[in-house]
Amino acid sequence: MAGLGTAFRRLGAVSGAGALGMATYGAHGAQFPDAYGKELFEKANKHHFLHSLALLAVPHCRKPLWAGFLLTAGTACFCTSFYYQALSGDPSIQRVAPVGGSLLILGWLALAL
Repeated sequence: MAGLGTAFRRLGAVSGAGALGMATYGAHGAQFPDAYGKELFEKANKHHFLHSLALLAVPHCRKPLWAGFLLTAGTACFCTSFYYQALSGDPSIQRVAPVGGSLLILGWLALAL
């Protein structure tokens, strides 16, 4: 299981680099449809960074597969839906965000096991 935890640690590092890239894009290149889009993008980016850091802790928990999977899936669902809506103005996939948020909560609980 140590190898699996290490894979999630590496994924967390790559995800953190992606979050930094998105932050740079949001600050210097993105065209937001409105002020709410910019706010939503910043919220997604904050969560992207935070949960990338959480993935770094996965190798240190007793259930790395559960914690890593839940945090990865939750981050993907939650942040992607917000990034998409922020940049496009299209709220059609916003119902994915609560699913992602629930997965993130379960991921944090799995870290506690």
